[in-house]
Amino acid sequence: MSAAERARATVLAGEARLGIEFGSTRIKACLVDASGAVIGTGSCEWENRLVDGRWSYALDDVRLGARAAYAALIADVEARTGAAPTRFAAIGVSAMMHGYLAFDRHGTLLTPFRTWRNTGTARAATALTERFGVNVPLRWSVAHFAQAMLDEEPHVVDVARLTTLAGYVHAELTGEHVLGIGDASGVFPLQSGEAEYDRGCLDAFDVFAAEQGHRTRISEVLPRILLAGQHAGALTDAGAAWLDPVGRLQAGAPCCPPEGDAGTGMVATGAVTPRTGNVSVGTSVFAMVVLERRPARVRTEIDLVATPDGVDVAMVHCNNGAAELGKWAAQFIRFAEAAGHPIGPDRVFEILLGEAMQADADADGCLALNLLAGEPVLGLSEGRPLTVRPSDAEPTLANAARAQLNAVFAALAVGMRALAGEGIAVDRITAHGGLFRTPHTAERVLAAALDAEVVVPSTAPEGGAWGMAVLASYLLEGRGRPLGRYLEEEVLCGVASRRVLPDPAAVSGYARALERTVSALPVACAAIEAVP
Repeated sequence: MSAAERARATVLAGEARLGIEFGSTRIKACLVDASGAVIGTGSCEWENRLVDGRWSYALDDVRLGARAAYAALIADVEARTGAAPTRFAAIGVSAMMHGYLAFDRHGTLLTPFRTWRNTGTARAATALTERFGVNVPLRWSVAHFAQAMLDEEPHVVDVARLTTLAGYVHAELTGEHVLGIGDASGVFPLQSGEAEYDRGCLDAFDVFAAEQGHRTRISEVLPRILLAGQHAGALTDAGAAWLDPVGRLQAGAPCCPPEGDAGTGMVATGAVTPRTGNVSVGTSVFAMVVLERRPARVRTEIDLVATPDGVDVAMVHCNNGAAELGKWAAQFIRFAEAAGHPIGPDRVFEILLGEAMQADADADGCLALNLLAGEPVLGLSEGRPLTVRPSDAEPTLANAARAQLNAVFAALAVGMRALAGEGIAVDRITAHGGLFRTPHTAERVLAAALDAEVVVPSTAPEGGAWGMAVLASYLLEGRGRPLGRYLEEEVLCGVASRRVLPDPAAVSGYARALERTVSALPVACAAIEAVP
């Protein structure tokens, strides 16, 4: 039986596993078989918007985007196999981590969704970090909730349920108010080594709330925590209609715990055991290093989160990733159209990244600050994208492209140096995300930025939707095996990859570029003041 015939048989038997991920700019759906082989994919683009000065997505856009990505998936599967799925063996949902979705007891959204990009929670994050003895990043759900209390927002008294975007979609599909432990770790601090919220922090938050005049018991509004492989409900009739208004999708498929994009990145790269790490590159960029032990000190550059099966992870999360590079690529796409020679995005990135690799590692002094949003790792509350160069530095295409590519990893490099300062080691970094579609370019810069070996699996461009489909499959196929062993034995054993070792000259060149970036941060601060 050919691969196409096997895929068709899997679809017709209802044995395919569906993963959906809500990223910052795209909603992606991926269908796999029991081995993780891709049967079909679908996606749609969407954008966040500023609502009352905060980055947000409308819940109608969540629903419509999910339907569009799902319809595109069904069309792709039917084109590849000649069969359209009507039921699935398992389903999983993931989304960008953190942020704030608050509902009342009737299920009404109390304030527009506040995403991870919002950085107006500094007072609350600082206060909770001091009380908890654990770093509470600005984007965590509990920081948003506490800031709403400090700002005396009237909706706080009606909050009956807090969740993330993945948790919201999962509840629409299943009716269950739950989260996978990885996503939950960006909502509220976890008890180390347990699938529970930290009991001391729960008590401390209730005291904080009381001081603000609220009788909130935070434990009563948080989602229940589940580990990878545990049953998280089943697709209801209402959930099937929410995803597929055409009415062909049947209810009943078991659903795995909803996860954050960090968790699916760890799964997609197999980085779920101690001393492994991964870097995910999209609108944001972040590194996850699975820990043998927690850091001794509280560092604001380092978040303590968890793998989907509950192992402690040090996360370096940077709000600004490849989005600014993408905006520059869009200008070249438009230039080509205007010149009468249109070319597609993949080709534009191939040209730009190829040019970048022709430049010196420090871009001959050309510097880009890709700050579309505030960057807590760099101590910036807002974003102002900038390009700066010495008068004698040539603004060639190669230097400009290299400066933008260097900028993608700059805040990450600062955070990873803080992690190294805590004595936390990693044997290798596995990278994934669409930026790695063009081979032998971005991974070389990443290796130089982190001075570490970088591995890019062939599944890297598939990203989190594929990782979520694999987690859905683990619900059925795990059979008591640890997640890492399952991935090694059943999913990643046949995945090809390319490896890059750091080049010493590139490492020193990137270090010079990073030093200039840090030195130029006062320019960014001045731009925030001068350009409202």
